[in-house]
Amino acid sequence: MDPFTLILVRHGHVEGIHPARFRGQIDLPLTELGHKQAAITARFIASQWSATAIYASPLGRSMDTAKAIAAAQGISVQPLPQLIDINYGKWQGRTRDEVEETEPERFKAWMEQPHLTIIDGAETLQDVQARLARTLDEMRRTHPQGTVIAVGHDSTNRVFLSMGLGLSLASYWHLQQDPCAINVLRFGADGCHVVTMNETAHLAEIHAHGTAP
Repeated sequence: MDPFTLILVRHGHVEGIHPARFRGQIDLPLTELGHKQAAITARFIASQWSATAIYASPLGRSMDTAKAIAAAQGISVQPLPQLIDINYGKWQGRTRDEVEETEPERFKAWMEQPHLTIIDGAETLQDVQARLARTLDEMRRTHPQGTVIAVGHDSTNRVFLSMGLGLSLASYWHLQQDPCAINVLRFGADGCHVVTMNETAHLAEIHAHGTAP
């Protein structure tokens, strides 16, 4: 019996990655670089896997990345609200420098102990983990031997990976997720195996020409 395989993809480049901004649930479009990354990622994924289903965060940056992947697969994208980026509450839309200047202690806590930090009006990492755990269960029930592609955000991918690796949310900042990174998780009778994590070698041509973010 083939295992359930989950391919996690982060969306392509958007404004607000460098310099860092709390983008969260603000609907930002892909940049020109982001569209290039999505196209290359779509071709690479199509060369390696045949997807049973493709789900995406409803935000435009994830949907556009997923649409490129879906076009190469010959199937459609299903928007999935549970894959949306974390809600940063009062920090949403602000740069890290702005937040650090106005709330230095809480900002420091978020960067050092994100699993123990509550931002006013925001989701906690535990909130994100709860919605993603339910989503993962639904995907596995719906596609028990399938290969599912889920296009989301650095925050959601980090939480998915922490669950797959059996790590606590204290590991959040230790799990790097670059634009259009690919992560492969396989689920069998003996649990989850993280096969690849933050894979970006398929983008080497772009990076070689100095267009990396």
